[in-house]
Amino acid sequence: MYIKKLVSGLLVLSVVGLLIYLGLHVNISSASEANSVAIIKSAGMTCSSCSSKIARALGDVKGVAVTEVDVEGGWVIVGYDCKSVQPEGLAHKISAVGYASNLHRVLTPDEFMKITGRDINARTVQASGCCGTKNGGCSSKKETNARRL
Repeated sequence: MYIKKLVSGLLVLSVVGLLIYLGLHVNISSASEANSVAIIKSAGMTCSSCSSKIARALGDVKGVAVTEVDVEGGWVIVGYDCKSVQPEGLAHKISAVGYASNLHRVLTPDEFMKITGRDINARTVQASGCCGTKNGGCSSKKETNARRL
């Protein structure tokens, strides 16, 4: 009887310890909301594989909500939580995976919406192409919006 209680107690303690460990080390909420938008100029991207590589690298950064990559134009737009990550760190992360990058501008989501007409928190991820289209071919309005960034 004593051994049964001891084993049950150890099992309960093990489960509680595991839950505490996971609570401290696992980010359960991966979908943070962007309260800032970093516009980063990047060089060396040639295809959608480059875009995927950048998106994966930035996706691993705590606080990044959404990443859009314009391979043809050389722009990376990152919606992020400014309490978790600094915009310069995002540019460094892109440089670390092999693409020369410089922070061009930081906007609020409202400023981004006024310039582009898009909500950064809508969670749409642009894989490649120009100004929001997959295969390039900017319309004049989208091209003008991209230049304003």
